Amino acid sequence: MAEPVEVIRAGLLGGVPHGFLGRRGGVSQGVVAGLDTGLRGMASDDPALESVHENRRRAAAAVLPGARLVGVYQVHGADCVAAGDWNDDTRPPADAMVTDRPGVLLGILTADCAPVLFADSKAGVVGAAHAGWKGAVLGVTDSTIAAMEALGAKRSRILAAVGPCIAQSSYEVDQGFHDRLVALDPANARFFAAGRAGHQQFDLERYVAARLEEAGIGAVERLGLDTYADEARFFSFRRATHRAEPDYGRQISLIGL
Repeated sequence: MAEPVEVIRAGLLGGVPHGFLGRRGGVSQGVVAGLDTGLRGMASDDPALESVHENRRRAAAAVLPGARLVGVYQVHGADCVAAGDWNDDTRPPADAMVTDRPGVLLGILTADCAPVLFADSKAGVVGAAHAGWKGAVLGVTDSTIAAMEALGAKRSRILAAVGPCIAQSSYEVDQGFHDRLVALDPANARFFAAGRAGHQQFDLERYVAARLEEAGIGAVERLGLDTYADEARFFSFRRATHRAEPDYGRQISLIGL
């Protein structure tokens, strides 16, 4: 019997169709075995592309059957766009999307970066953001909140959940990384813990959640799931890099109306 797609939901988002998906329930093989949903510029004749499309179909069906899955070409920036009618080959460069259109399912890919899902149920507006450290520092979550407001959401009603990402215990950075973020804002020191000589451990999840809280939205939930440490459930760019693997899978986080 095929393994079912695992859909991890945030209690805060209640009845809004959404899910943070990992690697369980897919058909990809090899080092990306499981529910690999990353298109990553695959050639049309790449045999792995068929598996990725099947995985994306399964993912969408597990969260909002019949919906149209929409993604962006993620570039580790802070731009947010309103979901349009583009196809996979014409995705705009951005790292977040919003929509107020029923039947549209927003999909964000990650492999250690933090996926963030947003909803204002009363306004009927949802959003999704890819928050790696670069995008988070640049303000991708702020851009998403502003784009939701442009569609009629109210900041104080927006709820957000930060999904599976690399945890502080797994995220070693050099001292220069620490010094640059603390130079931007001395309060950022609270997101670091001392590591081995010349290194620090960075808490990406807590940093993203703090940015959301400081933006004044209604509430924030952190799922506290480590993509690096839990190989059975999640893909991880850093884990694959440490093992010198030739590729790494991408998991998808979804929200729609």
